[in-house]
Amino acid sequence: MTDISSYIRAHSSPEGDYLYRLYRATNIHTIHGRMASGHVQGRLLKMLVEMIRPKNVLEVGTFSGYSALCMAEGLPDGGKIYTFEINDEMEDFTRPWLEGSAYADKIDFRIGDANTEAPRLGITFDLAFVDGDKRTYVETYETVLSLLRPGGYILADNTLWDGHIIDPAYDHDQQTQGIRRFNDHVAQDERVEKVMLPLRDGLTIIRKK
Repeated sequence: MTDISSYIRAHSSPEGDYLYRLYRATNIHTIHGRMASGHVQGRLLKMLVEMIRPKNVLEVGTFSGYSALCMAEGLPDGGKIYTFEINDEMEDFTRPWLEGSAYADKIDFRIGDANTEAPRLGITFDLAFVDGDKRTYVETYETVLSLLRPGGYILADNTLWDGHIIDPAYDHDQQTQGIRRFNDHVAQDERVEKVMLPLRDGLTIIRKK
């Protein structure tokens, strides 16, 4: 961790013991532990939810549940997060953490492909956090946008992809190609306003007009 990252963490609100233990367990017991949102991004997710005050939130890519719990912290009374994880091998790890949290009643955790399953819910969403398969980010974006109310927000994670998006060495990497397609697609999409933040691995905030 760089000195500036440590400084940022020290000057941001703490993540809390439960999230700290979840992040540590994620890094110990899963192969790609760094995929979890982590302290600073988690605090931002909570604050954005508090600002937007959504009733219904869609999450594409639950992983270990860290981001879902952060968003659930910020939800108003009656708010609900519907979070989809396509990798069924994560369920045994993730479900106990979600169901054992103080926000279990605010989180509906489902194993399946959000692109096919989310539209079947019949719900209009106010906010979506997209952190799924990078190779299909454009397709997921179009699905999510169709389920979002006008004025609703999409938060798209990993849009800088460790800097690979501008590195020719990754021109043939499918995940990098997927992120590049997504970034170009959103940049040209006149249906939305957008801003890309250099937070952690890149976070793009998108508002549906």
